[in-house]
Amino acid sequence: MTAAMDPQRRGQLLGIKLRALVSDHVGRAIEAEPVPLLGGSALVDADAAWVLVDGDASRLLGASLAWAIRRGASALNVVADAGGGTVARRAEMFDFPINVWLAEDRTLLPTVAEPLPERRSASMDNPDLIEMIINSGAVVNVEHGTIAGEVRGLEICRIVDQPTFGFFAEFSEVIVRASPTDGVSDRNDGVRLEVGVGAADREAFQMLHGDLPTAEALTSVVATVITHRSASARQHPLNRLGAERYLRWEAEQDPGRVGLASLVSVEPPAPRPNLKDPIPCVAAGATADDQAVHVVFSSGVDLDAIPFVADVQRLVGTPVRLAVPTRDLVPVTREMAELLLNPIELIALG
Repeated sequence: MTAAMDPQRRGQLLGIKLRALVSDHVGRAIEAEPVPLLGGSALVDADAAWVLVDGDASRLLGASLAWAIRRGASALNVVADAGGGTVARRAEMFDFPINVWLAEDRTLLPTVAEPLPERRSASMDNPDLIEMIINSGAVVNVEHGTIAGEVRGLEICRIVDQPTFGFFAEFSEVIVRASPTDGVSDRNDGVRLEVGVGAADREAFQMLHGDLPTAEALTSVVATVITHRSASARQHPLNRLGAERYLRWEAEQDPGRVGLASLVSVEPPAPRPNLKDPIPCVAAGATADDQAVHVVFSSGVDLDAIPFVADVQRLVGTPVRLAVPTRDLVPVTREMAELLLNPIELIALG
């Protein structure tokens, strides 16, 4: 099967593959008809759901589990070539039988759970760049060894030791780098501040200009982002990106929104793969009686929010709450939350 193959034909072949794998595994012919799911294939046999993922499965446990429970399955089996270790780790946090397999020819082998990434500390040896972020009005955010500047949850700059074309090229119209005359980038270690705003609409937003010094450019971007990133602002790329992080920022300003007395942003269990895909984010807080609580924020109907919560539970060991907009708190999210070994509180944000 090649990437250029007709999708319908590819789906048929994946269904044939899944049925063959399951038949060999259970030792009898499978009569259930496979159906397309997640770009792969799925079927239910003897009350057990089987999902063959075509591609990276790391963020597909939630969708697989939702499909299984909606069909009354009492167990879930996920077959994945990539990302299975993440799925297996998250599966351990559920009070529901979930097995993860790797297909070797026509044999299914159990996938070993992959541990959470080791925590990376960030170097704070560049106080001038950190001060520039703060003076611009952005907030310094440190995650997995990376120092960035955020405005109401949107990353607008990052401290790097080499150009990050791959990182910013997806989102930035222009990258402005500090020039030696700024007194910022003339460092022996090559560390610099790169400024970039996530935006897809060139006509709707006037991006950064390369002739501006970095400090001036950064201040200008902060002012523009604040204008667009508010509850009353019209729909715009700047308020669609990182919507879950905007929710977290709002809760930090008013922790009572999530039933807490205090709240601060903390890094997620694993680094974000990119800025464009919605990925839940995390904050740590405390109740009025000083009980520690972590809150996961999600926006949109993200079926993988509950598996993400499972990773947070494994990491923090304190009560966890999931906060989502009221419109996004769908029944299947509640059903999956009830399957966690450790219960969580669901919060609907109006």
